Amino acid sequence: MSHIRLSPPIDRRDFLKTASAAGAGALVASRAAPLLAFAGSPNAKVVVAVVGLNGRGDVHLQNFALSPNSEVAYVCDVDSRVLAKAADTVGKLQSRRAAAIGDFRRALDDRNVDAIVIATPDHWHTPMALLALEAGKHVYVEKPCGHNPREGEMLVAAQKRTGKVVQMGNQQRSAPRSIEAIAMIRDGAIGRPYLARAWYANTRGSIGTGKPAPVPQWLDYDLWQGPAPHTPYRDNVIHYNWHWFARWGTGEICNNGTHEIDVCRWALGTGYPLKTTSSGGRYAFADDWEFPDTQDVTFQFEGNREIVWQGQSCNGFTPSGKGRGSTIHGTSGTAFIDRNGYTFYDMQNKVVKESNGDETANPLDTRAPDRLTGLHIANFLDAIRNGAALHSPIAEGHQSVLLCHLGNIAQRLGTPVLTDPASGQPAGSPDVAALWSREYDPRWQPPADRSTHG
Repeated sequence: MSHIRLSPPIDRRDFLKTASAAGAGALVASRAAPLLAFAGSPNAKVVVAVVGLNGRGDVHLQNFALSPNSEVAYVCDVDSRVLAKAADTVGKLQSRRAAAIGDFRRALDDRNVDAIVIATPDHWHTPMALLALEAGKHVYVEKPCGHNPREGEMLVAAQKRTGKVVQMGNQQRSAPRSIEAIAMIRDGAIGRPYLARAWYANTRGSIGTGKPAPVPQWLDYDLWQGPAPHTPYRDNVIHYNWHWFARWGTGEICNNGTHEIDVCRWALGTGYPLKTTSSGGRYAFADDWEFPDTQDVTFQFEGNREIVWQGQSCNGFTPSGKGRGSTIHGTSGTAFIDRNGYTFYDMQNKVVKESNGDETANPLDTRAPDRLTGLHIANFLDAIRNGAALHSPIAEGHQSVLLCHLGNIAQRLGTPVLTDPASGQPAGSPDVAALWSREYDPRWQPPADRSTHG
């Protein structure tokens, strides 16, 4: 089992500086339906419930509790051990202690709750977000926004139908230096951009071979599984290794590749691809891990543009010396962009402009407090309160996540995946269409999907 810990509390003065900078602006405004106005007064706080506390949720509850524009009313998790700690943390950061609950539906039933913050395992992201939208709540959902392509489509449709604010947790979209770098690329700083490379490298160990075991008394395993087809408890899944099982997780390309692939798509200005090709496998260990630990994916787009993603889950060496990042190549130069800033090079590899800071101490640690998450959350709150343009509206986030899902599908089938660049739909392959959705536990079948999928 992963060790349960809460990140060091974020300094309130640092957070307020972060929140004030959130108005830096998004390069691309949302094309979704107009967002519904905030029901409270302009001075009222956005009341939120944070669901999922053993990972990113810990960072979120601190940021929302520290914000002068929000208040955490509920902390929620199926792990009873973490609830009291999370409630205590919130109580130290805001004037009111949050209620600790095991079932998120209690927060959906509370009319005083304005927004649901989702940091659960991937298989819960869309089903929970759909329930929240049906209940009239705004949604901040961690990436990936769906467990499969169909879920992303359902979430985009639900946002358009309800007009609620739905932001995905690809926080680099709110990074001032990244916004500046993309603007420079759009202004021709590297000529015509045509190739983007993204990578993620870590040194993860083996997850071993799991054994059937009794469900721990602190865990509501039935609710943890929720919409996924239920299976007996095994001892090497919860709390983190679910990422590597297709029943619940989406592999490294969705787990971490989403961020850098999103930056590449943002920089190139691409939408849906023409063709996706993947190679790789589970090379480092022989264990229960069901996704590649080594993967190279190529996405080809209209206009002679291409994105390449390289994932190294179990070997952290990279020629760049950076564990994650993106390079954008153009006809007159190259830009390197990561969470801490950017560097621009001319065609002789000479640095022509750079701006780097210390936005995140450890870009491989998802639990570490980072300025970009604070900025992203501040933008989400500003959109709810004042109708500000989201930096990552769900329609935009879905397009980036779809690329990751296409990488997984291409890897699983062992053949290139062709898609319609206008709609993102499979281009005539029944094998691809069969992997577009998934099976659900009947009790949690998403309402929008009951008639045609499952």
